[in-house]
Amino acid sequence: MGQVLQALLDRNRDWSAQIRAASPDYFDGLAEQQAPEFLWIGCSDSRVPANVISGLAPGEVFVHRNVANVVHSSDMNLLSVLEFAVDALGIRQIIVCGHYGCGGVRAATEEDLPHGLADHWLEPIRRLAKRHARELSEIADIEQRRDRLAEFNVLESVARVAETPILRRAWSKGDYPLIHGLIYGIRDGVLRSLDCTISGADRR
Repeated sequence: MGQVLQALLDRNRDWSAQIRAASPDYFDGLAEQQAPEFLWIGCSDSRVPANVISGLAPGEVFVHRNVANVVHSSDMNLLSVLEFAVDALGIRQIIVCGHYGCGGVRAATEEDLPHGLADHWLEPIRRLAKRHARELSEIADIEQRRDRLAEFNVLESVARVAETPILRRAWSKGDYPLIHGLIYGIRDGVLRSLDCTISGADRR
């Protein structure tokens, strides 16, 4: 076993011991039941861990992450997570969270540079850039332009989640779950709402 992996395991044991010292029944409670209130659909970026930036403890948020928090209608991984969250866990709040300074959004705008399979994955963001080309062209700073595109990507992903048969089926029974769109600022650590919440009531 390498030193890096051993250091990780040592940190885990230290963390576990600290938690048990503060709350002896903590892990027993987690083992009994998973009952999160939130499903988090976010970016794989290591600087944007859902639990940490939202201040939520283990067991409080069910997480799906991919490059640039893209929602593909054919992504069986995401759809399986979504279905389990809604149908099995009864989650009532779905959050799609993007972030400023997103490497995936940057890659989607670098048309002259190859990015392998990521170029296929990021196609929806390139389509968004074309759809909003006029507004984006009015933003002189390229990083601010990409940050605005990251916001458009969240808005689009919220709409795509709302269009899934999973959500339509859930909304046939009531107003929940709600779908929210957030954007995270890596430079200031602040989550911001994009004011795009969708509920079952909005689809009737």
